[in-house]
Amino acid sequence: MAIEIEKKYKIDKKLLVELTAKLGELGAEFAYETFEENFLHRGGLLDGRAAVLRLRKTESRTTLTYKEKVTTEGEFKHQIEFETDVTDVNATESIIEKLGYKLSVIYEKHRKAWHFRNVEIVLDELPFGYYMEIEGEKDDILEVEKLLGADVFEPEPRGYPRLSAKHGKLIDGITQSRFAKSTTA
Repeated sequence: MAIEIEKKYKIDKKLLVELTAKLGELGAEFAYETFEENFLHRGGLLDGRAAVLRLRKTESRTTLTYKEKVTTEGEFKHQIEFETDVTDVNATESIIEKLGYKLSVIYEKHRKAWHFRNVEIVLDELPFGYYMEIEGEKDDILEVEKLLGADVFEPEPRGYPRLSAKHGKLIDGITQSRFAKSTTA
């Protein structure tokens, strides 16, 4: 069983820039930059298990993820996570719908990711703010947190779906957090 352990922090634009520079200074390996659209489905067995199905679409791939909350230990989230690439997005969406799960949240984000020591560090921009996540084993997260100076940051216990519910808009029964589309040609 794959268990994801992560710690999330709310940051501002200035900290995002400073952390990007600090990661470079520390020799972190830049992994990727992407724009994501995340589509979360709930209902039935998922609700009873505090779980969600997520379709994540990026420029280069689409993944289907099953996430189930295991526990929150202090500031650390522990979740079961299974993920697989999807080649036919429309068929996958139809399968999810036919199984009785309903689209409940859509959120977009710009993400930059680095690998450093034994963790992955991501800096995210969402329509409602900036965040950093460190994912790995608890001791490794704490070590990297100190090196980045993030041990003084206030942790953010809520996931992006809950934050989207707070900051997003309800459109046709679906909570959405999307960036404003440019109308210039």
